[in-house]
Amino acid sequence: MKSANVKSKHYAALVVDLDGTLIGRGGQISPGVAQAVGKVVQRLRVSIASGREPSDVLGFARQLGLTAPQVSDNGAMILSTSTGRPLWTAPLQPARAREIVDILRHLGLALIATHPEGTITDASEITRWNQVRVSALDMEESQAEELVARFSARSELNVVKASLPYNGLWAVDFTAAGVNKGAAVQRMARMLGIDAVTIIAAGDSYNDLPLLRLCGLRIAMGDAPDELKDIADFVAPSMDEDGLAVAIEEFVLPRL
Repeated sequence: MKSANVKSKHYAALVVDLDGTLIGRGGQISPGVAQAVGKVVQRLRVSIASGREPSDVLGFARQLGLTAPQVSDNGAMILSTSTGRPLWTAPLQPARAREIVDILRHLGLALIATHPEGTITDASEITRWNQVRVSALDMEESQAEELVARFSARSELNVVKASLPYNGLWAVDFTAAGVNKGAAVQRMARMLGIDAVTIIAAGDSYNDLPLLRLCGLRIAMGDAPDELKDIADFVAPSMDEDGLAVAIEEFVLPRL
């Protein structure tokens, strides 16, 4: 377990990834993690920043009694917890969304597409091209890397792979250029009138890199790739060991 000698300061918020950080393979928040997050909620704003769709993010946020804005779709939406409606969205260009969906269909990949009114998992049901995020799902890591490489030269897109702890496979998220968890949390910080350096962030996968780079205190989970661990102030145990709870109890709360 890595822990840097980080000085205490005034922190204003905690932002946590969902899969592999807040929840484990069973798709549930463990009692230990829920209890630890509850202690933070009493002192800081707490938000989820996830690649998942709004309904999932809002469901877990409400389970924990969170009231701050939440981030879904790998940074393409900022959501009001009270109303469930988007406070901000970053749409893909319609032509780009259509192209991505057509390629994923041609490759025979499962997909999910999010738009401001909901999500679609069957490409044939798409009638409007107003998506903010399209994701290819359930791939081996090598296949995910090939898909990322296929779009690597496309400056108008942000394309990133993310692990899926609930099945051990991988996803690839497509959003507009410049759209990621870090950029969304920066925008959310401005909404809240706080500085990003006062935000504590926790994550476990490649799509959490922009988030951790942005924030003032960085936690990587034990299952995270080296790229996250190398920039982390604290490396927690894995999600199977309630790593987020350990990070909160041993590293976050002493600094509040």
